[in-house]
Amino acid sequence: MELKQRIFELADKIYPETIDIRRHIHQNPELSFEEFQTSAFICSKLREWGIEYKNSIVSTGIIGYIRGKNPEAKLLALRADIDALPIVEENNVPYKSINNGVMHACGHDVHTASLLGTAKILNELRGEFEGTIMLIFQPGEEKLPGGAKLMLEEGIFNDREPDMVIAQHVLPTMDAGYVGFKPGIYMASCDELFITVKGKGGHGAMPHQITDTVLASAHLIVALQQVVSRFAEASVPSVLSIGKVIANGATNVIPSEVYMEGTFRTMNETWRMQAHEKMKHLAENLVAGMGAEVDFRIEKGYPVLVNNENITRLAKKYASQLLGDEKVIDLDIRMTAEDFAYFTQKYPCTFYRLGVKTKDVPSVALHSSTFNVDEQALKTGISLMAWLSCSFLNS
Repeated sequence: MELKQRIFELADKIYPETIDIRRHIHQNPELSFEEFQTSAFICSKLREWGIEYKNSIVSTGIIGYIRGKNPEAKLLALRADIDALPIVEENNVPYKSINNGVMHACGHDVHTASLLGTAKILNELRGEFEGTIMLIFQPGEEKLPGGAKLMLEEGIFNDREPDMVIAQHVLPTMDAGYVGFKPGIYMASCDELFITVKGKGGHGAMPHQITDTVLASAHLIVALQQVVSRFAEASVPSVLSIGKVIANGATNVIPSEVYMEGTFRTMNETWRMQAHEKMKHLAENLVAGMGAEVDFRIEKGYPVLVNNENITRLAKKYASQLLGDEKVIDLDIRMTAEDFAYFTQKYPCTFYRLGVKTKDVPSVALHSSTFNVDEQALKTGISLMAWLSCSFLNS
């Protein structure tokens, strides 16, 4: 029987169990680096299916191995993130979160269920592919410094480096059954800004006797936009947004401190570092000119995610062979961030998108309290990842 047909048949067989797995994970979400029950559940499935694994990596992370013919030939790693978000779920579904204030609102339940379903298929096909498949169940994608960074630092590839790493992520604006690829630069870096403007607070009716920290902060918010609009090359996408401002004064009180938080994102690592220095320099000089002081702290987040050009084009070609050209689309860049970028900085990788919406489950933004998916997407998720794995290892 043709390998493609065998994968389709196994996907059909495993699909109901994959739905059950996804619903269990969705109903029992856990926050970043606290995924102890999720980790135990994944291990129980790997044990049940006779798949070799190691757990307790970065506390809750797991790596598994499926060894095909000639296991030393190639090493292909497949990655799924397992953590949830601090969101109160508002979906009215039987598998609604039972952990109040925690929800799988970014599709990590789908990613984990898909990788488990893929693992079960590939375990059945061990005699059909060359090399070894490494399964990476990664904690803490939603929280800095990122579980990907920590798993790499803990040495998951110390014994053997991968020939490539593949990951998929849900895309709520794309129909179930479709997938999308973007060779090269795909997702932005993400840095967090923490700014405190300090001065002598006092009565709002006597600004000449105090430091107007609120006015200085307002000028700083506006001026920071010039870092992007005047210093970044027009060809380099960049975003600087201040999303939190706390000026805890009153109608007639100027506070001694104003606190702000924001994000800076771009798609060029050299410009990223230059922008950090320009932001700090601008803030110090502007605020000092208004008689105040500033504490400007930047917490470096995830780097730019760069898909390997050759591997991603090959992955798109293989996806078309399985699903048909009409179900495989080209993606545009995104200013959102992903800690899978740490893998892409070190190894040949591709990070592709899995469509999850239908007329019955319309598009709802990621990180929304009503985010959900059409579970038909799981069949595409498990069959494609299995097909990509076999295609790359046998090529």
